[in-house]
Amino acid sequence: MNRAPYPLTLTRREKKDVLAMKDNNSFDVVVIGGGPAGMMAAGRAAELGAKVILIEKNEILGKKLLITGKGRCNFTHNEFDIRKFAEKFGRNGRFLYGALSVFGVREVIDFFESRGVKGKVEQGDRIFPEKANAQDILNVFIKYLAEGKVHILLNTEVVGFKQEKGKISQVLLRDRKISADKFIICAGGKAYPQTGSTGDGYRWAEQLGHTVIVPVPALNPVKTSEDWVKELQGLSLKNVFLQLFQNNKKKDERFGEMLFTHFGVSGPIVMDMSKNIGALLKNGPVKLILDLKPALDFKKLDKRIQRDFREFKGRMFKNSLKGLLPLSMIPLIIKLSGIEPNKQVDHLTREERNKLVHLLKELELTPTGLLGFKWSVVTSGGVALKEVNPNTMGSKKIKNLYFAGEILDLDGPSGGYNLQECWSTGYLASQSAAKVLKKSL
Repeated sequence: MNRAPYPLTLTRREKKDVLAMKDNNSFDVVVIGGGPAGMMAAGRAAELGAKVILIEKNEILGKKLLITGKGRCNFTHNEFDIRKFAEKFGRNGRFLYGALSVFGVREVIDFFESRGVKGKVEQGDRIFPEKANAQDILNVFIKYLAEGKVHILLNTEVVGFKQEKGKISQVLLRDRKISADKFIICAGGKAYPQTGSTGDGYRWAEQLGHTVIVPVPALNPVKTSEDWVKELQGLSLKNVFLQLFQNNKKKDERFGEMLFTHFGVSGPIVMDMSKNIGALLKNGPVKLILDLKPALDFKKLDKRIQRDFREFKGRMFKNSLKGLLPLSMIPLIIKLSGIEPNKQVDHLTREERNKLVHLLKELELTPTGLLGFKWSVVTSGGVALKEVNPNTMGSKKIKNLYFAGEILDLDGPSGGYNLQECWSTGYLASQSAAKVLKKSL
């Protein structure tokens, strides 16, 4: 076990206070998991006067946080209406009303800005640090934890808990036992297991009597059966419309950005749809319909193509699509259309032109599965919300236990929603635990 080294940006007095902390086995609050929810929970509990220990099995804090948003950290979303924000979490979204009311988007922005990290709104109302560096967000928490004199254990694995009279009395480590009045589990889910998210918290929750909704990958790339996707590998499309069908019934639809890969498709709208794709595939085949020109209906697109072809009169079909499609996509569309590449555009038949229009409006893809937890951004499933008090994040089964973050059965779309859920639930859990402590003193 190693105590976390604090950064050199601390004042001399802060360094002295940290170094003066002696190892002991009794605390007010134990926080398990040094990710976004855990760091927020530990920092806030300490800020309220609690003696806190934060236990993390990785060698550093915030390992997964550092890779969010491709290292840029989309830390929240520019949506201040609590109901609208919560709706993005589907049927379980109402559970977040309490946490968002206490520590919502505005409070998160102010939290970071007051500590020197301003947010900036980018495409899709995603909010990033001004310098677009996840390390800036982590540094805020390193300082926050140090200011609260939070005792940090790294490379430390939790093996279980000791219970007495309906409460947890100790958390069990491999070489010691730690006693506390309150325990907050923020161990994350199963997404990106290479960052330490291996589902440990689910096992502990079940051992403590909680129900765990079966975890499945969410915000996950999608594999497709079409070989031609390899020809488009790396191509990113913006402002496209994607629909999901099963048995000719529309099940989902999204507008925005997507990406072609060597195995299928990815990008925001695909990943937001991936949970539904995975669930539907259990009941049978599904298909995706991609509209490359959603701003134009079939008739308007046909007129646009006719106008382009008049402009390119006398040219070959293969040289007449540059204004309509990304260059890397043109060879594939020509191949799928079945139109002779060297045919002059003014010689195309109405049927050939209609086929091109339908191809651009209804490009079909066949999902075969998800890429799995290794490439999943978040986990869907987790500790059943009916067993957690939404106004405190406290367990309804164990008096002094709280949950926060991805371990809960909550998952939202891409765009900063899931990190906001971590900040909000982590803050509320620690504040609730600290308030109960004060009442008992």
